[in-house]
Amino acid sequence: MVAGTIVWNAGSEGVGSAAAEPLKSIVPVPVSVQAVPDAAYTITMSTKIYVAPGARAVGDYLAGVLRPSTGFPLDVVENPTPPDGIILQNASAPGNDQGYELITSTTSVTIRASTNAGFMSGAQTLRQLLPAKVEYRWQTPGPWTVPGAKISDYPRFPYRGAMLDVARHFHPVATVKRYLDQLALYKINFFHLHLSDDQGWRIVVDSWPRLTTHGGSTQVGGGPGGFFTKDEYKDIVAYAAARQITVIPEIDLPGHTNAALSSYAELNCNGTAPPLRTDIEVGYSSLCISKDVTYKFVEDVIRELAEITPGPYLHIGGDEANATSDRDYQTFMDKVLPLVGKYGKKIFGWHEFVKTTKDTTVVPQYWGTTTSNAVVQAAAARGNKILMSPANKAYLDMKYNSSTPLGLSWAGMIEVQDAYNWNPGTHVSGVQESSVLGVEAPLWTETIVKPEHIDYMVFPRLPAIAELGWSPWSTHDWNAFKARLGAQGARWNFMGIQFYRSTQVPWDGGPTTTSPRPPTAWAAYTSYAAEDKVTYNGTTYKCLQQHMSLPGWEPPNARALWAPA
Repeated sequence: MVAGTIVWNAGSEGVGSAAAEPLKSIVPVPVSVQAVPDAAYTITMSTKIYVAPGARAVGDYLAGVLRPSTGFPLDVVENPTPPDGIILQNASAPGNDQGYELITSTTSVTIRASTNAGFMSGAQTLRQLLPAKVEYRWQTPGPWTVPGAKISDYPRFPYRGAMLDVARHFHPVATVKRYLDQLALYKINFFHLHLSDDQGWRIVVDSWPRLTTHGGSTQVGGGPGGFFTKDEYKDIVAYAAARQITVIPEIDLPGHTNAALSSYAELNCNGTAPPLRTDIEVGYSSLCISKDVTYKFVEDVIRELAEITPGPYLHIGGDEANATSDRDYQTFMDKVLPLVGKYGKKIFGWHEFVKTTKDTTVVPQYWGTTTSNAVVQAAAARGNKILMSPANKAYLDMKYNSSTPLGLSWAGMIEVQDAYNWNPGTHVSGVQESSVLGVEAPLWTETIVKPEHIDYMVFPRLPAIAELGWSPWSTHDWNAFKARLGAQGARWNFMGIQFYRSTQVPWDGGPTTTSPRPPTAWAAYTSYAAEDKVTYNGTTYKCLQQHMSLPGWEPPNARALWAPA
């Protein structure tokens, strides 16, 4: 007991029914959690959200999350000394400028922070302290009670990211926004958007229009492809910013460029445009390093992308340039890297590119599968910050196991425990925690076609990576994490997330609960087990994984969950 509060190490709590208690179920786990008896606060019809100057956007966001399920108006009001309600209050933040404190009493929930990033993180914790049904998008009965608590929290690393590849399979604005909503819940603050590759170019460049009209016209396996207009891209950026997420666009260079090469013959050394590709091969394409037009093209792309990207970073790729000689690769980077700075952006790239520069402001993103890399180690020794995305730990497109219907396996199988049990601060030899910028979980989309595919491959592994980026290493404990993760399953059901129910995790209700048994015809709000069969519009389908069905998850629409029998 400390000053009338019950204190525990939230990272070392054991498994069991107690894991469902809100304060013991937060992901990522906070730095410090204190349960305060007799200090619970219940949100009611009269509750208002009071915001400090400058925090109105976060208050509006929080109200938008809570209004549909509660049915309450939750007016957002600027008031420096509110009497009660949900309060966003300017104060010194614990740890760093992304930190926050959350304190409840019988009359209020107060989030104290010094930045909107801190307020947003506190808002996400408040969201997880409420019943899981708060995520439902239709009004549902309460009560909406926040347990008595004092939470002091801040991130381990400044960068917690997720990447979505829209080049292999194009994913439209609505799908990207849905993913951003999911990421925000777990305090992800950077969204890396992979906009070009061999199979497709997905962002309009006014000075090179065929990049999208031709290069964006298809995707892996054929199909219509697609691309973002500049206004659509700006809409994504603004939507992310409202959730305190910064967008980092990537144009992959000088390899992974077949879509561009096919769009403009002059970018090829032989002056002949190759056909568009819809396979998943890598390493065969390269811009022509010796041509002046190549650098005009690259500068135009960087300039136009920088103009519509308010965030500080631009990712130039640089990986798997197998068709470019080492000498040409060096020549290319010597000319291209200064262009990024010319247009006011800082450079990100896949870790190979850092061998070409001594600039300690560039950020190499490590995607290797080993724990030793001389190029990355040398960069860290010079003073570069390293972004950790080891493919055999953090790649969300890797299969969970040999039976996973989606994904690839070239980096190995990654179950939830594999995604959680590694330390970004010591993973690569010679790269100390002080040299690590943070973590990022990439999702490549060779096999990812629909939103439910994203759901299945991202959840539950993304929260594991998010916790590695946010929570102190001292709280790292698989048994505690899997209990807290299992408590998230009900929340995901209400959010309509069609997640992979790993048998490693004690999901609320258990991973194989099948009561009530499903009818022979498909029905919403019904629990189905793997191998269950239903008939829908005259076709019989087999269930691929246990789940509770929701509207919109009819077998023809939810191909990650159902297959024709």
